[in-house]
Amino acid sequence: MNKQQLAAKIWESANQMRSKIEANEYKDYILGFIFYKYLSDKLERFANSQDLSKEDIKSLSEEDQETVDFFKRNLGYFIAYEHLFSTWLELGGDFQVSNVRDALSAFNRLIHADHKRLFDGIFKTLETGLSKLGDTTAKQTKAISELIQLIKDIPMDGRQGYDVLGFIYEYLISMFAANAGKKAGEFYTPHEVSVLMSEIIANHVKGKDKIDIYDSTSGSGSLLLNIGKSIAKYMGNDANIKYFAQELKENTYNLTRMNLIMRGILPSNIVTRNGDTLEDDWPFFDDSDPINSYNPLYLDAVVSNPPYSQKWDPQHKGSDPRYARFGLAPKSKADYAFLLHDLYHLKPDGIMAIILPHGVLFRGGEDGAIRKNLIENDHLDTIIGLPANIFFGTGISTIILVLKQKRTKSDVLIVDASKGFVKEGKSNKLRACDIKKISDTVIGRLTVPGYSRVVSKQQVRDTDYNLNIPRYVDSSEPAESWDLYAAMFGGIPHSELDSLANYWQALPSLRATLFADNGTPYAAPKVDDLAQAIHTHAEVQQFTARFTSSFADFPAHLKQRLIDNIDTTQVPQQEAQIGEEIFNRLAPLPLIDKYQAYQLLAEQWQQIAVDLEIIQTEGFSATRVVDPNLVTKKKDGKDVEVQDGWKGRIMPFELVQATFLNSQLADLHQQENRLAEIGGAIDETFDSLGEEEKSSEAVNDSGDKFVPAVVTKEAKEFKAEQAKSAPFAADSYEVKIIQAADLLAQEKTLKATVKKQAEALHLLTKSTIEGLSDAQVHHLLERKWITPLQEALQRLPGQQMDALSNKLQALVEKYRITYADNALAIRQSERELAGMLGELEGNEFDLKGLSELKTLLMGNNHEQE
Repeated sequence: MNKQQLAAKIWESANQMRSKIEANEYKDYILGFIFYKYLSDKLERFANSQDLSKEDIKSLSEEDQETVDFFKRNLGYFIAYEHLFSTWLELGGDFQVSNVRDALSAFNRLIHADHKRLFDGIFKTLETGLSKLGDTTAKQTKAISELIQLIKDIPMDGRQGYDVLGFIYEYLISMFAANAGKKAGEFYTPHEVSVLMSEIIANHVKGKDKIDIYDSTSGSGSLLLNIGKSIAKYMGNDANIKYFAQELKENTYNLTRMNLIMRGILPSNIVTRNGDTLEDDWPFFDDSDPINSYNPLYLDAVVSNPPYSQKWDPQHKGSDPRYARFGLAPKSKADYAFLLHDLYHLKPDGIMAIILPHGVLFRGGEDGAIRKNLIENDHLDTIIGLPANIFFGTGISTIILVLKQKRTKSDVLIVDASKGFVKEGKSNKLRACDIKKISDTVIGRLTVPGYSRVVSKQQVRDTDYNLNIPRYVDSSEPAESWDLYAAMFGGIPHSELDSLANYWQALPSLRATLFADNGTPYAAPKVDDLAQAIHTHAEVQQFTARFTSSFADFPAHLKQRLIDNIDTTQVPQQEAQIGEEIFNRLAPLPLIDKYQAYQLLAEQWQQIAVDLEIIQTEGFSATRVVDPNLVTKKKDGKDVEVQDGWKGRIMPFELVQATFLNSQLADLHQQENRLAEIGGAIDETFDSLGEEEKSSEAVNDSGDKFVPAVVTKEAKEFKAEQAKSAPFAADSYEVKIIQAADLLAQEKTLKATVKKQAEALHLLTKSTIEGLSDAQVHHLLERKWITPLQEALQRLPGQQMDALSNKLQALVEKYRITYADNALAIRQSERELAGMLGELEGNEFDLKGLSELKTLLMGNNHEQE
């Protein structure tokens, strides 16, 4: 399984296993065990690297002080053989919950003094929560046994740069967040929002050799890690990134530490603190040596997603240097307190990004005073309005504020990105194209109508420092208007055609081809089929040809970049570089939305990146590996994993069959089509039975299918009877049964043939993959990675023309039926209704009522005429 499949499998099982335990609690247990496995496996790998034999590892004991000290100096901790995760697995049925309790207790004793801050108490949440996994020791043991069996296959050998482990860890955190309700916001920022903030931060600090980054409300640590990952793309040595994290809640603080440690970050580059960000600022000194260790914390980048509108105590905070320059946030809402804390810790050339509720842009009182000071001192750089319902546990509108300690400009960039998202279940989610568009707009400081605007300080002053986004950027869709003349008399208003000016500019003669201009403000359609007229127009065909030409050598370019250099291509950088290549090719072409094209790349890149990861970590031979296809089936009321055929680790069976086994595949499809035809004929025969005939024994109890055994028996009897006497009538029950028996026999034979052919093709595909030449692998990768993207890109011009024809057709339909047409139709309906009223019967009063209604209807007609 690739990392996505493994992560999904673990989540599905874990979600079932947690039973009645809250998702917010259960995450601490499973993630804690994953972290313990990581430390345990890391120790075993280190032991192997020191040439310790299996027997030597089995003798690792807390009593051997010299060996304990050796491991602690190199790893920061020691785990005895009896407490290793692998030892728990070897115990099998002898494993007990006490093994875990003893192991966690021993770990706390065996931390190196220099790593005490990093590891001390890191398993406290897991240790104290074991009792919640069951009300008896036996139930706890069973629950933990299932859990460690679930996570045992997560690779932690570093062969894939911890990416699989890191991916699974964040995937589980995100899934638990999605199921944790309001508590989700305490520990997780959605990945897409993290990526957006990361791109903005990374672009600002990318020229530095050494970078310090800080999250003042770190949660799970995922936001901080994504920032580091984006920055690392621009640096030669990611060991020069130092991570500072602060978190109030102890269990969440432990998540931060685990997440940072498991990503392979050097312990010396991890500085964490469990404390109240607002009450106790990050200490300027080490508690053990306050005088000599004095060192104020100033950083290159600060990020945070603090709890929204949290209450706090501003009393006695007026002299706090974090707030003294700007003012104190109100007691009921600490949003600006968090912001000022982050800003205070920025270096002079630093940047910060913070997620806050939309209200901070326009609330008055203390908030308004702080906002004014931030603007007047030129700290506020950018405001990004996000879609509603994008965070777990809350549907409120949120924003990202980007601030800098020192700026050369005094304006503010305001971006309304609230309309760019995709709906996923009950939540909204930023797409790759949304993230790209926002980051491009922020980095380029662009003004885009209906999307973003650079606002001067004076303009902000003029609104009394109210930064409510709609005051500056109107992203609303224009309300539909109706032209009164066109509604009464018909015709297409030129003003409404003018709204499609981008099409008419790109295709200058198209408008005159489609619509007649009679010198009035209204046009008339000149063609019946708008879509056909558009697609066959010379300028449209030239437009499509230009697009095709621009991307003609794109597949060859991608092949050289991704396949010819498959072992050395830098996966993290490739998506952005290919995206820029697409943008460059689109630059001279009108009409095509470059972000729509980028989304096509992003969707295809997910598969490409997974495959490249596997090939680069496991070797090129992984392209020829075929794995058992494991599926879950019910057996004795339990879910059991069984093999159902095979699947390529990289190469999809369907692709290999379509490429190299096409004749065999065509034969199979032909037989399957014939089987479908026979099935249809059987259904037709069944449907021809009368209701009485369907009550015969040849039809099942549900009355919807034949019973094959009975049909065969009856058909045999009818054939014998027919041979002795005259033929049955063509539409008789006997003929239908004979036909059904013949068809059922054909279906049974053909089903066996199809099954045998499918199995043979499946095994042939397996052997074909295992025997692929390098050239064949390259050809398949090109068809899997590049061809779908190229085909999707080539569809863009046609989709754009379809969009135009749909808009124009809607305009034509809008004014096709005039008011006069509607009035005439109403009068006709009233006449018909009046005529029908005369045919109705009733008592004296009913008839009087009908007569009056008829008079009204006829009177209305008379008045209108």
